[in-house]
Amino acid sequence: MAIDHGVVKRLRGEVGNRLAEQRRLDSASGMAPMSSEDERQFARAVIAQVLEEYARSEIIGGRTPPNAEEEEALASSIHAALFGVGRLQPLLEDEEIENIDINGCNRVFLGYADGREVLGEPVAETDEELVELIQVLAAYSGLSSRPFDTANPQLDLRLPDGSRLSAVMDVTLRPAVSIRKTRLGKVFLADLVGNGTLLPQTAAALAAAVAARKNIMIAGATNAGKTTLLRALINQIPGEERLLTVERALELGVDHFPELHPNAIAFEERLPNSEGQGAITMAELVRRSLRMNPSRVIVGEVLGDEIVTMLNAMTQGNDGSLCTIHANSSLEVFNRISTYAIQSQERLPVEATHMLIAGAIDFVVFIEKRNDYARGGTLRRYVSSIREVTGIDGRVLSSEVFTPGPDGRAVPHAPVSCLPELVEHGYDPSRGMW
Repeated sequence: MAIDHGVVKRLRGEVGNRLAEQRRLDSASGMAPMSSEDERQFARAVIAQVLEEYARSEIIGGRTPPNAEEEEALASSIHAALFGVGRLQPLLEDEEIENIDINGCNRVFLGYADGREVLGEPVAETDEELVELIQVLAAYSGLSSRPFDTANPQLDLRLPDGSRLSAVMDVTLRPAVSIRKTRLGKVFLADLVGNGTLLPQTAAALAAAVAARKNIMIAGATNAGKTTLLRALINQIPGEERLLTVERALELGVDHFPELHPNAIAFEERLPNSEGQGAITMAELVRRSLRMNPSRVIVGEVLGDEIVTMLNAMTQGNDGSLCTIHANSSLEVFNRISTYAIQSQERLPVEATHMLIAGAIDFVVFIEKRNDYARGGTLRRYVSSIREVTGIDGRVLSSEVFTPGPDGRAVPHAPVSCLPELVEHGYDPSRGMW
């Protein structure tokens, strides 16, 4: 059903004005401000009132008023414009859509779970309206308001439903937005076995590695499923452990499930204000986390100079740490870390970085994404390799203990040096090749 977004915009403005007036009256009479949920409920009543007035005006003007179905759609769109993400709301609610790429308000490309790429409907009337929508989201998502304007043309944040948003302006001809839909639902290794990401023996090995407090780095391309696998590994950690997560934009959501991890704190990088002050970097947050009695430190995504601090943390008794990193293979991870380390404040040379890697990382897990839709297949994500770090001899020594099997998914390949520890924590070598 087509929705007149001009009507939605006009009625949203009227509802917004009435909400603002009610806030003013409450303040003048000394009443406590409405809670977020109370305001949403009040807004629904105001929306119903405004829609009734709109229908009456349509009848007086000799026009056909909206029917019940159209009125419900208008009410949902107005509420989404006030408290949700506007026209993005139905796209975020569509379970089949995985990615939303916006190259200007009317160039919207939708990536589906089966690998299809489809041109969608506009999400705003103008590019200026699109920027306003992103600015509203930036003001109310995460732990602190994030500016999005000419002085701050880049933005990363997590939407209320857990999806990740990245936006830029003024460095492209038109504002560009990419949304990767991720849910804050619980995910376990058994779920990844069920959807084909892991074979059972691979999942068993990873579960034992987490229980044995091995430091694990998850590598893969963009949108390969690194965060989902990280969440599943986190959910293997016993509930009595104290977890500290460090992220650029909150997305892991460990603190959202106290029944799994009651003692968890989520740190989020803070950007500088308009005067360039007040920034708190990932590296600073990792250092801070070490002073707060963590059982494990989990870094959502390593993208820069926090790598040195994180590796140091892994070698200072914080065994069992987890993190993700972008890389094209499990072996390429070591070069990627060296590149980040040499650009860091410490300016670590390659040799020193390799020594740090050898002492900090136990396993590198590589997750692969393959889109075969154009050839009649579908989009697949699967763990294809697990590499064990075994030492150093001028460079990092490692053994690929799991390699791609017939269908690409990782299968046991070479002996693992810490097998007795994994067996002690539940791994059964008789089910694999170890």
